[in-house]
Amino acid sequence: MSERQRVPVGVRFKEAGKVYYFDAGEHEVETGNYVVVETSHGLEVGRVVIAPDQVLANEIKETLKPILRAASPEDIVQWNALKARARDDLRAAKSHVADHGGDMQVVSAEYNLDGSQLTFYFTAPDRVDYRQAVRDLSQQIGVKVQFLQVGDRDRAKLLDGYDVCGQRLCCSSWQTAFPSVSIKMAKEQDLPLNPQKISGVCGRLYCCLTFEFEGYRELRGQLPKVGSMVSTPVGEAKVRSINVLKKTVSLWVEEARQVIEMPAVDLQMQYGLTVRPVELVREIEAPLRAQAEASAPPPAFPPPPSPSAPAPEFEDGAPAPEGAQERAPEGTSPDADQRRRRRGRRGGRNRRRPDEGPPPPQS
Repeated sequence: MSERQRVPVGVRFKEAGKVYYFDAGEHEVETGNYVVVETSHGLEVGRVVIAPDQVLANEIKETLKPILRAASPEDIVQWNALKARARDDLRAAKSHVADHGGDMQVVSAEYNLDGSQLTFYFTAPDRVDYRQAVRDLSQQIGVKVQFLQVGDRDRAKLLDGYDVCGQRLCCSSWQTAFPSVSIKMAKEQDLPLNPQKISGVCGRLYCCLTFEFEGYRELRGQLPKVGSMVSTPVGEAKVRSINVLKKTVSLWVEEARQVIEMPAVDLQMQYGLTVRPVELVREIEAPLRAQAEASAPPPAFPPPPSPSAPAPEFEDGAPAPEGAQERAPEGTSPDADQRRRRRGRRGGRNRRRPDEGPPPPQS
């Protein structure tokens, strides 16, 4: 006889809690049905959230515990009654810890389905010895008691509540797992880096910092960094700021000496997905300009003389022949250049510098 094929279903025991898989076997279950299963805490009531035809059986490698039965109306009534009883016992546990000065905070309590075991969840800065509290509370309540230490985020998930956004805590309403959050995510979204302003009621960084982080990083990856120089159709510009929500870029144009704000999509349409930095533009254009200047042909004829400059003359006043004209150096007038040439021909040897005194008398 071949082995019976298992029928995995997803069961959740708490709202927004982790999904555990069990073998439905021959039980006909659908999404939303309540079932009774056996866990490490004993018998518990769970709600089916993933139907058998929605589970990929080849992805479940571990051995599945079977579903014992579908939850009856009596099971549901007893389950709700034990929830109310656990709230009363929670007050007794808090009072006991306060009287004995224990360095722990008891945040939640829950019974298993038959009421034979009571579990307290607590938080503490370090490991604590709660063995005496277990013995005292077991005698006081009359059932088996165990303590489980949880983290700050688990404490907020168990207590539930509302945050500054006005909505229920994500971890208590729909979020099944805690994401990994870092201060880099807040920096990427231009949020204040003060942990007190970006932390939730649990004292940890907001889980919602991860919701839009990928969108911010994707858009910033297509835009230049703040402070970098880019080449634009109106000249070189410096990136002053980037508004990711508005999807705009603020640029300081050096030639026009003004600030312009343009949509990021326009910047991407001009330069593609990656904006060209000014250093890259210079690196590409410099060899092209040098190559263009080197390959340019020389002028066929010399440049014509300036119309304002008179033609040079010889000592007798006759004009110089064609080709003997020279252009005056930049910054000097043609008349000064002409006087300098005449003076050099007539008395170049007798010229003295001012500090050498007057010239010797002529014989």
